[in-house]
Order: sequence, then C-alpha cells, then structure tokens
Amino acid sequence: MILDDALSAPLLDHKGLDLDGAERITYRLEQTFRYDYDLPVAAVRQRLVVVPPVRHGDVHRRHYALDVEGSRARPLERLNSVGNHLVEVHAARVDEHIEFRLTALLERDGDALPVLPRSALDDVRWRLPTRLTAADERLRGWATELRRPHETTIDTAERVTHAVHQTMTYEYGPTGTRTTAAEALDGGRGVCQDYAHIMLALCHELGVPARYVSGHLLGQGGTHAWVEVLVPADGAAVAVPFDPCNGRRAGRKYVTVATGRDYTDVAPTAGTYVGPATGRLTSSRRLGIVDVAA
Repeated sequence: MILDDALSAPLLDHKGLDLDGAERITYRLEQTFRYDYDLPVAAVRQRLVVVPPVRHGDVHRRHYALDVEGSRARPLERLNSVGNHLVEVHAARVDEHIEFRLTALLERDGDALPVLPRSALDDVRWRLPTRLTAADERLRGWATELRRPHETTIDTAERVTHAVHQTMTYEYGPTGTRTTAAEALDGGRGVCQDYAHIMLALCHELGVPARYVSGHLLGQGGTHAWVEVLVPADGAAVAVPFDPCNGRRAGRKYVTVATGRDYTDVAPTAGTYVGPATGRLTSSRRLGIVDVAA
C-alpha cells in the first residue's frame, strides 16, 4: 500500500481478518499525550518512549511522525543501549499545555522472532531483579514449586505464563506504576504490567533470562505489557514473547514499542518541570490494521 494511502485509509475490523494466514499486515498507530497546567511552567523536560523500533522480529517501521504542539520545544531523538527509540523534549516555557502526537505505520512481513547476540543470554539486565521485579519469600516458594530440572526454557515459560494468568485477577485501580511484583501478587489483582513483573520475578528465580515488553495489543484502549523470554538458537538468541495477562504467547495482534528490565525502563512518558503549577495528563491511543495481504 502507498504510504499516503496507508496514512489516510480507514481502519479494518481486525476481528474479521485472518491474521495468522496473512503474508503481510500493515498497522497504523495513533497516540497522543497532553499535559495541561493551571499556571505557566518552565524548564519542561519530557522523555517519550512511544516510537516503535525500526525492526523488531518480523515487524518493521515504515514511517513515523511525532508532532509537538502548545509550546516551542526542541525534540532530541536517540537509541539507547538495547535499541529503544527515545525522544527527549525540552521546552523553556509552557503557558497552558504541551501535547505530543505520534503517527506510525508498521508492517509485519513474516513470523520471525527478534534475534539477539548469544551474549544476551548471560546479560545481567535480563537475569537480575529490579526493585519492581524482586522476589519475596512467597515468590521464591512459588518458583520452587514451578521448577522442573529437565524442562526446556520454552516449556518453563509456558507454565509460568499460565500460572500467573490463573493466579491473578485483572483489575484497574488496586496497583500503580510503583507497585512491585510481590505487592501485586499479595493483592491478587492488577493490570498487565503487574502480570509481567510477576512473571519476570519468577523467571529470574528459575534462571530464565527474560525482559519486559511495552507495546500495543489490537482491541485494547491503552498500552500493553508482556514478557520476552530469551532462548539459544543457532549460535544466537531469540526473544520468544509470552503474555501472562492473557495466558498465551503474543502473536500477530501485538506490536512492540520497547523492551527493558521493567516498566520504569520503558514508561511511555515521564518528565519534570519547574514551577508551582499542577499538571494533568490525558492520553489517547488507537492501533488498527489498514491492509492485509494474503
């Protein structure tokens, strides 16, 4: 599909599409973040992790545009050490609001998994816990129950995925971005990031290298989180995606934006400003399919 057509084409009803049988799928992502302030603020610094990577497995980015409205701002773009696309926005002054608008076109052209160097299997970032993914006594005991000495990494990941899915109840409100895996498990309720943190805690205890994924799932209103487990393959490593929130492997309805150790590494937006004002964040997101080739 021609770029201009893909940017303006109506979104298709993905529920009626055979995504598993498609040779190529074109997605359009539209996302906004708007900060409103009740007084002027100064020295606004915002970090955005919203632009999908140039390529992640079988998905490549065909186009993206990130517009800033409401203030004269200077966006600086760079890649971090794991390939995430970071946008840092600096604005000397914002009188009332600042808004960030992303439009991206992504194309899936196969079923390839992300390939990493073999050294990724031993990378401490994917093996050691963070504050959000540290195991407490209950998680350590659960990991012991789940351990199977002669099981493959994939089989272990499958069982952990289903165990977390069956143990937790999805509910928005009881947890927040600072809630740890242990706290979420203790409450028994949470959202996708909590499921991912719990699975990561168990993987670390079981010696399975794994990382947090931030992205989007067709049919959901907001961003989504899942886990990639790293396994050896032909002298390299591949990242196999699992979604403990939905109790399954992540497939063609999923689009990755960034990977990290936990939510903190890949939070879509985070920043600071100087001034006594109170800020309010509103956001919107729409992911859809504009073309499918059989």
